[in-house]
Amino acid sequence: MTAVDEIRNIAGAIPDPEMPALTIADLGILRDVRVDASGHVDVDITPTYSGCPALDTIREDVERCVRDQGYTDVTVRIVLSPAWTTEWMSEAGRVKLREYGIAPPRQHGFDLTLLTIAVQCPRCDSSRTHELAHFGSTQCQAVRQCDACGETFPHFKEH
Repeated sequence: MTAVDEIRNIAGAIPDPEMPALTIADLGILRDVRVDASGHVDVDITPTYSGCPALDTIREDVERCVRDQGYTDVTVRIVLSPAWTTEWMSEAGRVKLREYGIAPPRQHGFDLTLLTIAVQCPRCDSSRTHELAHFGSTQCQAVRQCDACGETFPHFKEH
């Protein structure tokens, strides 16, 4: 395993502070890892939102975890362009969100009809849901309610 692969695995396994069921690799915010000839490590991350309140914590966690593995010269860069999109989220991340009780973002390229833009309830799988609040516990989530089972649930919005 190369140093880049090792560092990518170390950093990628760090849980998201707001949704600890997901890692930063699951979310797709771990963008790039580089190691130069002198051993300097650069890790690029892109936040889900430019004003993400967890960004400093994620940056500090990446620096600490990589340093703990013996890479002492580490820089974590915040890369805002191109902007993060839910398309970067892994399929495993989408499954973990659903298991955590959060409706995952829909895949891009969906047909804009009522049937395909429906958000499925993560508890009963019904597509008969409606939005209660555009913002939930984090900026990237909305609050929805299922018309079939009556449960309220968060939805990780696509963007």
